[in-house]
Amino acid sequence: MAEELSWKLDGTTLHFFGELDGGTVNSLWQQREKVVAGINLFELSGLTRVDTAGLALLIHLTAIVARQGNKIELRGATDNLRTLAQLYNLPEALLPHLAG
Repeated sequence: MAEELSWKLDGTTLHFFGELDGGTVNSLWQQREKVVAGINLFELSGLTRVDTAGLALLIHLTAIVARQGNKIELRGATDNLRTLAQLYNLPEALLPHLAG
């Protein structure tokens, strides 16, 4: 059974926890515009699993932040997430500073 996805706002940082996958992304998708308002850092170290649906959501959230006029950094990405991004040959602009 999939571990639930949760998130916590801390100033301009959005912390993710649990699994970001096809079974869990809907809860965040429904609130995406509001949740990322004013955010400039996605802290991903609390994620235990990310699949392609989770990757797509992160790309979408990054685009929303950019559209709101902010720059975003992704921190704490797992090897799995970095590998997914590499397999899809994603340009840096889609997931800026995808660091470990």
